[in-house]
Amino acid sequence: MAELIAPVDAERVRANLARVREEIVLAAREVGRDPSEVQVLAATKYVALEDLPALAEAGVWVVGENRAQDLQRKVGACGERFAWHFIGQLQSRRVGLVVPHARMIHSLASESALRALEHHREQARPGMEVLVQVNVARAPGKAGVAPEELPRYLERSPFRVAGLMTMPPPAGDPDDSRRWFAALRELAREHGLAELSMGTSQDYTAAVEEGATIVRLGSVLLR
Repeated sequence: MAELIAPVDAERVRANLARVREEIVLAAREVGRDPSEVQVLAATKYVALEDLPALAEAGVWVVGENRAQDLQRKVGACGERFAWHFIGQLQSRRVGLVVPHARMIHSLASESALRALEHHREQARPGMEVLVQVNVARAPGKAGVAPEELPRYLERSPFRVAGLMTMPPPAGDPDDSRRWFAALRELAREHGLAELSMGTSQDYTAAVEEGATIVRLGSVLLR
């Protein structure tokens, strides 16, 4: 269970968000990218239900939840105030809780989840998209499909696959993750996929320089 950051101060989050966006602009321009291609997603696993209005007040709109039950509960309380993404491990037994609420699922990574998505496809909100999580580093114990398995998921997904997601192995230096971000970018390019969900509070500028279109941020926004 993630440690909650409480209380969430809207002014602090607004200032952090402005600083993050400035850093994204600099990182994108460094490699000739359009900064508007990069979307900031706030990870709400750190945020209690009663503190979610502070995120909206701070100008946060796109949020991602890690637990299916919390997604259901928070969406029920906040309605359409946010664009909700699901960024946690997609367990087949929880798919039915996720698809009615998520605009995008970042973590399709197993055959059982693929089958569950097919089973629950009629419950999904209109236009829902998925990202396939790829273990580009082939790290033992890390979630994600092997790169060579990707075509099967693209062919069988009952929802549009908008792109890919990865979580590289832990690294003390953000630059150590660049090769994995670059590998995901090249894999997406091979398959004509536009969205790349990669980069967290520790390494988001490196991820942007390597092609991220969605960065998933927690403490750097909230503390």
